[in-house]
Amino acid sequence: MSTFLDGIRFSVLDRSRTRQGEDAPQALRDTVRLAREAEALGYHRFWVSEHHSVPGVAGSAPTVLAAAVAASTSTVRVGTGGVMLPNHQPLVVAEQFGVLESLFPGRIDMGVGRSVGFTDGIRRALGRDKDDAERFGEQLTELLGWFTGAQTAHPQVHARPAEGLRVPPFVLATGEGAGIAAAAGLPLVIGDLRGRDRVLAAVDAYRSAFRPSPWAEEPYVVMAGTVVVAASEEEARRLLMPEAWSLAYSRTRGEFPPLASPERIEGLTPTMTEKQRGFYEAGLRGHVHGTEEQVADALERAVKETGAQEVLVTTSTYDRAALSDSYRGLARAVGLTPPPVAATPAGARPGQTGSSS
Repeated sequence: MSTFLDGIRFSVLDRSRTRQGEDAPQALRDTVRLAREAEALGYHRFWVSEHHSVPGVAGSAPTVLAAAVAASTSTVRVGTGGVMLPNHQPLVVAEQFGVLESLFPGRIDMGVGRSVGFTDGIRRALGRDKDDAERFGEQLTELLGWFTGAQTAHPQVHARPAEGLRVPPFVLATGEGAGIAAAAGLPLVIGDLRGRDRVLAAVDAYRSAFRPSPWAEEPYVVMAGTVVVAASEEEARRLLMPEAWSLAYSRTRGEFPPLASPERIEGLTPTMTEKQRGFYEAGLRGHVHGTEEQVADALERAVKETGAQEVLVTTSTYDRAALSDSYRGLARAVGLTPPPVAATPAGARPGQTGSSS
C-alpha cells in the first residue's frame, strides 16, 4: 500500500510463546512452522530469542532453535534476537554461530544483547550476576575477535569453525547499548515503533558516534516492536490482550505466564487489582495495530521519524490462526514480495544460500 516502505526490509522475531493448556514442544514446533510461513510471504529475516525459566516462553536455546528453523527453510535469513552475551562465554557463542554459518552459509545473523537472567535464582543457575551486564562491550569485542582472529585474551586458542567466517553481528540495545553498537561499528536493533523521544535520541546518538568497521561501513538501524494487523482496529486490539495480561501478571506476581485467550482475560477483568489493571492497560498501548491501511500509515511515520532501514516485527497472541493472518496482512500492507523459489520443506538439504544481510 505504501510506496514509501518499498525499500524497507521487514523481518520477524518470534519468542516461542506458550499457550494455556499446551506444552513447550508445541510452541517450538509452531515457531518453525511460522518461519516457513514468514519465508513464503517474503520477510527478510526470522529471529528467535533467549529466555530462561519463563513458563510463558519456550525459547531458551536460540542457536539450537535457529538451526531447526534454518533446516526447515531455504531463503529467509535466520538469527537470534538475541543471544544474551553476559549469560555465555564469547568463545562458545562464536563456535555455535560458526557451526550455524558452516551448515547454512550466507543465511545466519548473530544478534546479541546485554541482558542477564531475569531473577536472582536464574542468574545463580547460569553462574552470573547483574554486574556481568557491564562487561557487554568487552565481551562483544572478544566475540568479534574470535571470528577475525584478532582476539588477544587467549592467543593460543582458535574458535573453530568460526574463525575466518563472516556472520553479520547486530546489537540489541536500549539507549546505553546504542553507544556500544556505534563504537563497534555494528548494526543497531532498538525497540519502540512509536518513536518516543529517548529512542529517537538514542538513534541520533548512534548515527553521530558510528565508527565504520569491517562489519558495517555505515550505520544501520532496525526498529523493533509489536505489530498486529486485523480486519478492524478493535479486533487488532483484542489480539493484543493475551500479551498485555501476561505482562500485567508478571509485574504483579513475578511470573510470566502462558498466553490466555481473550475470552478468559475478559472474565478476569472484574477481579483485576488496581495495579494489575494499570499494567494491563499500559500493555495494550504503544503498539502498532489496526487494519492493513492503518498499520501501513503508522509504520511509514515510524520509518520517516527514525530513518530506519529495517523493521523487526514481533507479534504474540493466543490464536495462532489470527497470528498467521496478522503476518499475511502486514506483508500485503507493506508490499512484501515472496521469494522466487518456494520454501524448502522440513528435512531439506541445508546449506542453500539466501539474501544478503
